[in-house]
Amino acid sequence: MYLSLSDWKSGKAAGAQRAATVAFKASPTVIALGLVSMLTDISSESVAAILPLYITGALGMSMVAYGFFEGMNQSISSVVRIGAGYAADRSNRPKPIAAAGYGLSMLARAGLLFATGFGGILGVIGLDRIGKGIRTAPRDAMIRAASQPEHLARSFGLHRLLDTLGATFGPLLAFLVLVLVPGDYRMVFVVSLAAAVLGVAVLALLVPNSKLVDSGPAAADQPDATMAAGKPKLRELARGPLGRVLLAAGFLGLLTIGDGFVYLALMEHGQLDALWFPLLFVGSNLFFLSLALPLGRLADRTSRAAVFVLGHLALALAYACAAAGGSWLFLLGALALLGTFYAATDGVLAALAGQLAPAGSTSSAIGAAQTVVAVARLLASSGFGVLWILLGSTTAMLIAAALLLLLIPLAWRLLAGRGKPAGNAVAP
Repeated sequence: MYLSLSDWKSGKAAGAQRAATVAFKASPTVIALGLVSMLTDISSESVAAILPLYITGALGMSMVAYGFFEGMNQSISSVVRIGAGYAADRSNRPKPIAAAGYGLSMLARAGLLFATGFGGILGVIGLDRIGKGIRTAPRDAMIRAASQPEHLARSFGLHRLLDTLGATFGPLLAFLVLVLVPGDYRMVFVVSLAAAVLGVAVLALLVPNSKLVDSGPAAADQPDATMAAGKPKLRELARGPLGRVLLAAGFLGLLTIGDGFVYLALMEHGQLDALWFPLLFVGSNLFFLSLALPLGRLADRTSRAAVFVLGHLALALAYACAAAGGSWLFLLGALALLGTFYAATDGVLAALAGQLAPAGSTSSAIGAAQTVVAVARLLASSGFGVLWILLGSTTAMLIAAALLLLLIPLAWRLLAGRGKPAGNAVAP
């Protein structure tokens, strides 16, 4: 017996056929939310691009401390994700919840101008991560509600493309600021705040305050035609195909370490001066944004579950390239593979969770998936920092790659039955 990940009601793998016959139309709401995310990522990533070297270099902290910091950033946002998703489902109006999250991140950007020392910076970055945790699930629920069900992963891919443009411009802006004004991190924070303010303005002016239920083309594709607004069924999140997705995403996340570790491992091979470190973020993001739409389209036409699982192969190979280092070929390979991983998993996981959400629980389901991944990455980053200290970057990277390669077949079996995915279907 097969359970469909694209069509809950019929159990048939009809999503790929519909995607091939229905023309893709980008929703204005999806585009507007993409612009909000682009501006917000310019803000956050311009700061994030300088933090790894700032913590391990300027502040002289150890790799264990950096691993804890990286993981804590993930965990802080994960604490509020499900709660924010649940609140959006209960109110059936996700925009105010998302706006609160974006507003907190904007306040965090302002706080960086006044924070002093590691503790102060840690506090405002923590506030930013709380804002991210609040806004993400409601925002993705709005994307899901405004999208064509036949092209759900592609719509998420479009949003992620715009989002990643911001994640690309942010580090580039940080690099340019530090070239023009060497060592002036305060100027980076000013640029970051300006972008955050613009993002909140676009959200307020261009994104409609629509209901989740019966508010867009996706409503007809909801798994239960009798769903009621404001009554999310949280107990159902871990059941059926959605539960399998949460389980697979969780244990794959245990081998998904922070990007900063990959970039620091590449730097250890001595090919780049510290000044060029922010450009490593730019490189991987360029590959991400170039592949987000094609891989989203591929997921809609074939199997979202398969694209999500196989995307982790690219991550394992990125670890191997970071460990090998020593040449520009391995450096570019690591950046390309890391970007491919995010293009194959980020939006696709949100599409999977949103498609399989129980009646009235779209935001909660997406928030649950994001929480599972965030908590797993907290453990991964903290553990990897210890492994780096004990064994060195090269050995630690190779161990992470090998363990991830062992987990991928297990996730494939869990989501794709006996290793033979059909369209968007998985077998129990």
